[in-house]
Amino acid sequence: MSWLIWLGIALVLGIIEMLTADFIFLMIAGGALATAGASAIWPDSLAIQAIVFAIVSVLLLVLVRPWVKARVLPKDPRNTNVHALIGQEAIVVQPVNSMRGQVKIGGEIWSAKSEETSSGEAVDIPVGHTGRVKRIEGATAIVSIEEQH
Repeated sequence: MSWLIWLGIALVLGIIEMLTADFIFLMIAGGALATAGASAIWPDSLAIQAIVFAIVSVLLLVLVRPWVKARVLPKDPRNTNVHALIGQEAIVVQPVNSMRGQVKIGGEIWSAKSEETSSGEAVDIPVGHTGRVKRIEGATAIVSIEEQH
């Protein structure tokens, strides 16, 4: 009946994995499942069960976990919130200069300032022109001129 104990351990480790989602506990749960099988074959040999558990868990952690992580977890985490606005198109709705202005980004109106050029001067961007969001400073989008809209 020791295989039931190993099955219970695998179940508990699987539940812990659902809370962490890092595939460590899942690999160890795989070791516990393999040990449940070994326990059914050699029910009186705790030494064999411990060896099977250790070897299978380590092999899964070393060989399978990196492969699973590469396939399941995103390689390029997407930016969210204001970070997602960087690079977006900004349509000027009130003239934008180095001090103030307003742009429409994705349907929302934002306070804006124009980005300084390499010479240290900010370009005025008239209404109707399109810019690109370079960064967000507080609640203000810093935009550079792109093209006439």
